[in-house]
Amino acid sequence: MAADKLISSGGPWESVIGYSRATVAGPYVHVSGSTATIDGQLQAKGDAYGQVKIALEQVIAPALAQAGFSLADVVRTRVYLANGEDMDAVGKAHGEIFSEIRPATTMLAGIQFINPEMLVEIEVDAWKAN
Repeated sequence: MAADKLISSGGPWESVIGYSRATVAGPYVHVSGSTATIDGQLQAKGDAYGQVKIALEQVIAPALAQAGFSLADVVRTRVYLANGEDMDAVGKAHGEIFSEIRPATTMLAGIQFINPEMLVEIEVDAWKAN
């Protein structure tokens, strides 16, 4: 089944690699791995906490909004960390946004990102009854 709607960030890699920022499939939206990159520039360099906040609030939330969803609709997150020692800072930022929502979450560390200054990448899945 093809996606009902494709959400684009306008980034140059979407067509080259063949992906969308997010896809809507029925009552679900799946947001691709997102970093703290705004207009092609990584934000909050050296700050894992800041990268989580930016990725969730300024990259993922707008993609969800384009699909008619919000962070409150998130049912699953996947958090990828370059450094395991950033877990507490990343967990704090994640918890500030999701403490009441409490989606299922996976956190993995030791990930080598394409840009070595990226400390965190996050994927989310959201669901909303029709």
